Amino acid sequence: MGLTAYCRCLGMLVVLLTGLPVGPVDAQTAEQPASGAVDEPGFDVPLDPDQPLTEFPDFGVEWPDLEEEAAPQADGNADAGAAIPPAGDGTGDQDVQPASELLAEQLPLNEYRPTDALAETAYGISFEGLPEETGEAFDTRFEILSVLEQYRGDDANFAQIRRRAQSDADLVERLLRIEGYYDAVVQTRFERDGAERVNVVIRVQAGPQYKLDAIALPGIETAVAPDPASFRESFGLQPGDVVNSDRIMEAISRIDGTMAENGYPFASTAEPELEIDHATRLGDLAVAVTPGGRYNFGSIDLAPTALFDADHVQMIARFDPGDLYQASDLEDLRRALVATGLVSTIAIEPVKADDPEAVDIAVKLTPAPLRTVAGELGYGTGEGARAEVSWEHRNLFPPEGLIRLTGVLGTEEQSGSIVYRRNNFRRRDNILNGRLALSLVDSAAYDAETLSIAANIERQSNLIYQKRWNWSGGFELIASRETDVTGDIGATDPETYFIASLPGLVTYDASDNLLDPTRGFRLSARIAPEASLQGGSFFYIRGQVDGSAYFPVSDKIVLAGRTRIGTIAGAGTNSIAPSRRLYSGGGGSVRGYSYQTVGPLDANDDPVGGRSLVEFSLEARVRTGLLGGNFGVVPFIDAGNVYTSSTPDLSDLQYGAGLGIRYYSDFGPIRIDVGTPINRRSGDSRIAVYVSLGQAF
Repeated sequence: MGLTAYCRCLGMLVVLLTGLPVGPVDAQTAEQPASGAVDEPGFDVPLDPDQPLTEFPDFGVEWPDLEEEAAPQADGNADAGAAIPPAGDGTGDQDVQPASELLAEQLPLNEYRPTDALAETAYGISFEGLPEETGEAFDTRFEILSVLEQYRGDDANFAQIRRRAQSDADLVERLLRIEGYYDAVVQTRFERDGAERVNVVIRVQAGPQYKLDAIALPGIETAVAPDPASFRESFGLQPGDVVNSDRIMEAISRIDGTMAENGYPFASTAEPELEIDHATRLGDLAVAVTPGGRYNFGSIDLAPTALFDADHVQMIARFDPGDLYQASDLEDLRRALVATGLVSTIAIEPVKADDPEAVDIAVKLTPAPLRTVAGELGYGTGEGARAEVSWEHRNLFPPEGLIRLTGVLGTEEQSGSIVYRRNNFRRRDNILNGRLALSLVDSAAYDAETLSIAANIERQSNLIYQKRWNWSGGFELIASRETDVTGDIGATDPETYFIASLPGLVTYDASDNLLDPTRGFRLSARIAPEASLQGGSFFYIRGQVDGSAYFPVSDKIVLAGRTRIGTIAGAGTNSIAPSRRLYSGGGGSVRGYSYQTVGPLDANDDPVGGRSLVEFSLEARVRTGLLGGNFGVVPFIDAGNVYTSSTPDLSDLQYGAGLGIRYYSDFGPIRIDVGTPINRRSGDSRIAVYVSLGQAF
């Protein structure tokens, strides 16, 4: 074999083993044999070792200089204003180069390269060119799915950072397609950010957002009532709207909801079909709709349970047999069953009935634990410590008949009570309450041994349903042996009071949260005509009006204000039992003062009580970033006074101010307030502390 043939054979072997390109090859011409080429001989033809090898195409070109550096770009920002060329007119057969390829040719290569690729370093992330139209959904998805974000707090070497960046570049392209950017090109660049940090720049050239062209809802025309056009309108999307996957799914959800609200319990929609035309940058959308028939409500079919029967569930429901089927009525029933506190899981679904125009509602309930033992601790200056423990069974007398036993042990109060409560009494949301209680109170104002029996019917908010209007009305019978403590003569002889009361309450709640309101207002009015049998019978009326308002200053600051006015008309102060007089001061009224000490005092600085009162409170509820945003501070100022007359005159107001902290738990804010009296009297403590659950008002 000649030297020339030997070298050629060796060169071919190197090429085959290394796969290195040996010269530029045009993709189009490489597929065709060179003119004049000789057909490859078959394997049965013997080879002559002395015969020269056939020339390889393009084998004679010069070997590339692998050490030669790429020529620098004339302008590193030359592509900053690059735009996607306009698409063709779409007519005839033509090859359309995707805009993404055109953009990719103009994007710069990664700029930064570390001297030590294995050295670990921290990194940051930034975007360039991200369209303003991308919103919160894009940001949220990127933070959840991004590999760079997932390991952002950990140091990594450059190879790891580069792999993560490429993965995130692919992710950003997918996220941009969700928002209609089908020609988006995403590349990464690395920059040195300080001495020990790399900044990963995710550069985006999004291109235009594709628009919807034709929108078809095949099958919608079979939904004959109330009007197929209304279903089309509920879809919401129109030709010319952006091809946004989120909006398409929202539109499908709207049409499903509209049909379910208009008597179509079995309506369904197929997966959307979207055909994208890159030449015109338009998309055709088709969503097949199957209405499935229009129905009315039938009967409720309750799976066997010891909680309650189907008649009770029907009483709770806001629909009757024969009403037009509405899915929102089923959701309302589900929430109402949750509000009973008796069930842990609920399955509600429509099933076809014997009546071809009705659907029965199948309900299956899983009972929740029915017994609860609870405890509560509190402290207030003037009140001392207070501990409460309770046991309850929420369905001891079905349906929804609760029994609760409660005991209180405190420095000023010891009491025990038994409560009977029946939810959804005779009609939905009506609550029947009965209470028997015995209490011993030893306060600075009076000592009292009291037995009371009370019952009422109420309609009140709960954590599941916060109602606008709330009310209650009932009666209370009280037998009390009380000692009025005055500084002039010391403790008076105990007197026995028999009191009959008819308390009533009306509340309007326009706030946004039951335990932690941030906007809106609340108004309430209480009135209680009372008859007292003590040295002869006489009548008087107790009344009280409360108002509070909440104003959001920012996402983290809420201003809250409160006013209270109370009065007792028809009897003198000394004729009224000490426990029925009006008092002020403490954590729920004027902070900075001990419990019940705002108002008239005797010679020993003990509160006397009165027949009217006014209170005002203003506070700023500021949530901080501490403890995951669950910690807050509350500066406050309160004012108020109690008067012996039945009409308050707003004179001699007592002021208190202080600072509170809040921990916002899952079941409501835990409150600790520390206040001080501004115009302190002799005998007033300099500091008062209050601990409880929930906001002050």
